Amino acid sequence: MADSIVTCKELLSKLAEGGEFDFFREALLSVLREIMEIEVESKTGASLGERTPERRCHRNGYRNRRLDTRVGSLLLPIPKLREGSYFPSFLEPRRRSEEALLAVIAEAYVKGVSTRKVEDLVVALGLEGISKSEVSRICARLDGQVEAFRLRPLVGHYPYLWLDATYEKVRDESGRVVSMALVVAYGVAETGEREVLGLEVCRSEDYAFWRGFLAGLVARGLSGVSLVVSDAHQGLKRAIEEVFLGASWQRCRVHFLRNLLALVPKDGQGMVLAAVRLIFQQPDKARAGEELRALADRLEERLPRVSAALLGAEEEILAHMEFPPEHWRQISSTNPLERLNKEINRRTRVVGIFPDEKSLIRLIGAVLCEQNDEWMVGRRYMSRHSLARIHQTATPEIEGEVTHAVAIPVH
Repeated sequence: MADSIVTCKELLSKLAEGGEFDFFREALLSVLREIMEIEVESKTGASLGERTPERRCHRNGYRNRRLDTRVGSLLLPIPKLREGSYFPSFLEPRRRSEEALLAVIAEAYVKGVSTRKVEDLVVALGLEGISKSEVSRICARLDGQVEAFRLRPLVGHYPYLWLDATYEKVRDESGRVVSMALVVAYGVAETGEREVLGLEVCRSEDYAFWRGFLAGLVARGLSGVSLVVSDAHQGLKRAIEEVFLGASWQRCRVHFLRNLLALVPKDGQGMVLAAVRLIFQQPDKARAGEELRALADRLEERLPRVSAALLGAEEEILAHMEFPPEHWRQISSTNPLERLNKEINRRTRVVGIFPDEKSLIRLIGAVLCEQNDEWMVGRRYMSRHSLARIHQTATPEIEGEVTHAVAIPVH
């Protein structure tokens, strides 16, 4: 719980007493906290502790967020809500990423490698007179923030981990435009909050890269992974098996369906899609497996490759059904990460071709850092109670009764 807000009278009293006291810092902190209380009161329909029938939702404690100002760093206690989310209007949550985008455009222009599209943006933004030293200064500050975010220690357990990659155009050292993979790791902590865990750029998504990337996450403190969700890249699968011993692997259901339908003639795709979706609508893994094998039997004569693909993928596409049912929608595919990728793509489309690898990391690192900040002050993605059930061990049989709790190891 945050301390009560210091009033103007109390500030003047402290000032009169003398001693070690930063008046302007305390005054700014008091004003900002008062603004947050007013904004939250308008969202909830009631002031702190007030009982009223007009109340629309309840508070749920506070989360601290550092704010750098001209009078020093302030630790703001941002109120949380049980329903919905709150982010202070004065923090301008998208400011850092917009500045990073501006820096990338300016850097491309100064280096003389900008495309026609970037040149038009430079004129529109009034950056034609920007100097190399100004670009370097902006980039150096942003690089420090992004690097601190990318290398920060990971504290606590993360039961669920999603991995995915998108491809962007980047100029290499020789000046050629090449396609590079932008890899993002995203997880849900045991407390229920979503978090961006890692970001890296590579030229090839091979086993060596993926193993090094995952080992780097573990070295920073990533632990407690029970399920990893990704596509079926062979190098990635092998790296997951070696780095996260004992963890389950869920093949992205969306990617699997896309690959499966590629084996079906167009006039039969609707029927196969409907039948496969029926598998995922079963109430438990055992019945889903029965439905899958029954479908494979029906398709064996007409579509043998589809039948074989279903049977071969049974364990990897139904792995999510060993976890709490309320999580199935989120953990059966990489869709949660796909939504994050859409935000990334929205920013990278503006640039088109990045002047170098560092500029790509700078822009996307800033975007992900801001998204992470918003998640940390928003509502939980999953409840603590449901996540705690992942680590429950199976109860032994008692007097002939068979229990159905699933034993999931804690790493």
